[in-house]
Amino acid sequence: MSTARDAILARVREALADVPAEERAKDVVVERSYRRREPEGTLDRFVERVRDYGAAVRVVAPGDVAAAVGDACGQLGVGRLATPPDVPPSWLPDGFATVADDGLTAAELDDVGAALTGCALGIAETGTVILDGGADQGRRLLSLVPDIHVCVIEAEQIVDGVPAAIRRLADVVRSEGRPLTFVSGPSATADIEFSRVEGVHGPRRYALIVARAEP
Repeated sequence: MSTARDAILARVREALADVPAEERAKDVVVERSYRRREPEGTLDRFVERVRDYGAAVRVVAPGDVAAAVGDACGQLGVGRLATPPDVPPSWLPDGFATVADDGLTAAELDDVGAALTGCALGIAETGTVILDGGADQGRRLLSLVPDIHVCVIEAEQIVDGVPAAIRRLADVVRSEGRPLTFVSGPSATADIEFSRVEGVHGPRRYALIVARAEP
């Protein structure tokens, strides 16, 4: 290990040998115009990737979001939903109690057992949903503690790849310092023998509602 480390560091020193001591990273312009075009079929690819992770996905018209949320909750056995204080009323299904997260403790969120949130955007290439604590999302605690996470995303929030996602999020991260949470299906991990365990570092069950405007 030490031999490999020494070899890598030696190459780094060699590559930096002609860099002026006073030069800083921000002094060098890096071309970042790669992958600016987003191919067609982004929504279908996103849905396919998310389903590959074992998440339940429903694509509905914007006016049917509440019904889709209710259907997902019914299938998951959810009785109550913890929600951000600014959750859109049009997302809330009939027949389910909601608890606004106005400072609930981790134990209280765990007791509720399920959360309904929005998100910042989705990445079609990886089937990833990103939360940045913005509108309709609430705190990180809200989407990480409950065992079940029901998430709503609009089709317009889905981008093709990671570079496109970073471009969209860069300004708010720099200006407000928001932490980002990347969600790629239900929380899961595996040991060296490939024994899969779900719910280790986030919700064990995950349902995604995609609101797509009618063409």
